[in-house]
Amino acid sequence: MTTLTLRRPDDWHLHLRDGEMLKGVLPETARHFARALIMPNLVPPVVTAANAAAYRDRILAAKPLNSDFRPLMTLYLTEETEVKDLRAAAEIGLITAVKLYPAGATTNSAAGVRDFSKVKRVLENMAQIGLPLCVHGEVTDADVDIFDREAVFIDTVLDPLRRDIPGLRVVMEHITTQQGVEYAQAGGDDLAATITTHHLVINRNDILVGGIKPHYYCLPVAKREEHRLALRKAATSGDQSFFLGTDSAPHTDNLKEHACGCAGCFTATNTLSILAEVFEQEGALDKLEGFASLHGPAFYKLQPNDDTVTLTKGDPVTYPDKIETGDGPVTVFDPGMPLHWHVQI
Repeated sequence: MTTLTLRRPDDWHLHLRDGEMLKGVLPETARHFARALIMPNLVPPVVTAANAAAYRDRILAAKPLNSDFRPLMTLYLTEETEVKDLRAAAEIGLITAVKLYPAGATTNSAAGVRDFSKVKRVLENMAQIGLPLCVHGEVTDADVDIFDREAVFIDTVLDPLRRDIPGLRVVMEHITTQQGVEYAQAGGDDLAATITTHHLVINRNDILVGGIKPHYYCLPVAKREEHRLALRKAATSGDQSFFLGTDSAPHTDNLKEHACGCAGCFTATNTLSILAEVFEQEGALDKLEGFASLHGPAFYKLQPNDDTVTLTKGDPVTYPDKIETGDGPVTVFDPGMPLHWHVQI
């Protein structure tokens, strides 16, 4: 196969930041993706309907000329989130989901949830109206090893939460483990999981062997090779429980290449070419459309996009090493392999 045409894909987990960074990185997503679920962990975070509307307007103002890209907004769940405000935002279609960050789990998550009893009423209301909860699934206990935090979260937080609030629709974002794969597969219609581009490509050796590679450092951190292989099997299986959420996360180079560097891989630019390479390696190019374009809209009860993108296989495609923004350069994720699939719009 040398030509592959897909429904235009969506990104169900995207960081755009704000200001000059937003203006610099948005075109990288809008070029290939029709829609993206926008993460709310700004400083300060997007915690109210008014915040979400204002952020949406800034994103729309930053769109490239003639782009039809559509941002799908989220609210950042806090222990002070008001049910009335959340329901009103959902009823008018302003928000598509609510994001749960355990406090301290990742970038700009300090305002996240510490006491889950304080958000139970909000979650019960979300279950009533069918509004999905997107979960950064890691515990933050200091005595839990960073490589075990996802598995412990599933056992001690997520599974009890879902049992306590039947009908709550949950997306396990950026799963990184065999345990995450197995839990998503067994979760039923109310549970799904996103998988990032970079977690299909790197394991923890890529971050640490031969010197620390700051542009491979992300949260959740990449795990052992056995977990990467489990993610590749899940993504390429055709199982509707799994769909693409890149977690593309721009940080300027000076903040990544730092004594205490930021977590995040910037993959918006080259994700489709990387995915085609991975799916071809797994003998599953026929499953790429489901993963990138169909399963996500189905879970969120939206129609897939009408327009298409075509990928053609040829000589290796060249992507820029960096994206220049008004805040500084952002390094594009290096998959460590030639990419032969060119994206035609």
